[in-house]
Amino acid sequence: MGEPSFFDGMIRQLRATCKYYTGYPKDLGPSRVIHFTSERQFVQLLHEGHPVVVAFTIKCNYTKHLDKVLDEASAEFYPQVKFMRVECPKYPGFCITRQRKEYPFIEIFHSPEQASNQGKAADPNITKYSVKVLPFNYDLSAYGFREFFKRHGIK
Repeated sequence: MGEPSFFDGMIRQLRATCKYYTGYPKDLGPSRVIHFTSERQFVQLLHEGHPVVVAFTIKCNYTKHLDKVLDEASAEFYPQVKFMRVECPKYPGFCITRQRKEYPFIEIFHSPEQASNQGKAADPNITKYSVKVLPFNYDLSAYGFREFFKRHGIK
């Protein structure tokens, strides 16, 4: 191929000089989205004290878009907010407990506290905790997460 066209040169110049050009993919670095492996890992993540955004997904075309959104949001809010993705066909027990039928969906878990009523515990070494869970029903973008966190006072 010969010399690049005028249009190609103009686009290359635009990408190099304009920091607000949004059509070009952003360099987010390595993904900070944590892939769910066990409930123990999830509980340990909650005990770090940061809010945890959990995306419950199945394999579909929309999940590809959701992955890009989660990557962008996790890059923006790291380390104050952790992002986790659960593949529901691999871990059906964890997803079924959420009692939702439509996938994918997102929930935010935050503010773990030791439960005031421990109830009947079979093992005295087990401590029960209560966690606030908020369904995410905002725009599915980094902007949507920013507005959601601002509205609910999550920092």
